[in-house]
Amino acid sequence: MQRRGEFRINVTKDYLVFASAHFITFAGHRCESLHGHNYRVGVALEGALEDDNWYVLDFRVLKRLMKGYCDAIDHKVLLPLSNPRLQVVDHGETVTVAYDEKPRYLFPRKDCALLPIPNTTVEMLAEYLGFQLREGLAAAGATNIHRLEIEVEENFGQSAIYRESLR
Repeated sequence: MQRRGEFRINVTKDYLVFASAHFITFAGHRCESLHGHNYRVGVALEGALEDDNWYVLDFRVLKRLMKGYCDAIDHKVLLPLSNPRLQVVDHGETVTVAYDEKPRYLFPRKDCALLPIPNTTVEMLAEYLGFQLREGLAAAGATNIHRLEIEVEENFGQSAIYRESLR
């Protein structure tokens, strides 16, 4: 039988979660208060079967990668480094955050995840995790995958999905 189509695999596990604090800035010079969510992550990959294994990607590889990305930001304050309204400064042992040049927070560095994103919305977190996964798939030699999709849920019924073509 000749395969003509491609396949899609999905992973959503109870351990693909992270509980983190964040705040976002809004248009009109507003910044919300620090608060937290218990985020859940799901991932889907599309691609051709690997020639020798008859699967798109070994589920163990995908689960290990995604668990590592979630664990890295679990129980952290998520801070965006490319937000023009925020000044986030890493002092080694501490991180200070100012909003429009006004001091707002001082955190222990070990409790922070400094992220290369403009805001800690679920959209930006999904894109960030998608970037991480793309890099991890490349390092794992997964050349048969042509599309990835990451869903980040911040609350029941509130999520964002990021899709990226890898070709």
